[in-house]
Amino acid sequence: MRHHDANRKFGREKKVRVALLRSLAVSLVRYEKIKTTEAKAKELRPLIEKAITKGLKADLAARRVLLEQIGGVATVKKLVEEIAPRYAKRTGGYTRIIKIAPRKGDASKMAIIEFV
Repeated sequence: MRHHDANRKFGREKKVRVALLRSLAVSLVRYEKIKTTEAKAKELRPLIEKAITKGLKADLAARRVLLEQIGGVATVKKLVEEIAPRYAKRTGGYTRIIKIAPRKGDASKMAIIEFV
């Protein structure tokens, strides 16, 4: 049975997979739009949306939780002070995934994930 086994593994161990998602989250916050595989974009979306929701509180506790989850003081500062306030009146759906042409080398499905 596959109960509680819904997340993608990406052929990596847990620590490496978590590091990959953190790295993608930092890149998305820094550049506000990144190109990655479709599977990675779909796995990143819930993580970044929860981070923005947490960032809307903008208190010290929320910043500390974000620092633990994503890492990088500058990243958390940008998320809380610049990105989260844009979505104060929005109740979710802060990101958009746009499917693009497959990658030339191995034909993996590619996508662009960006803030709405």
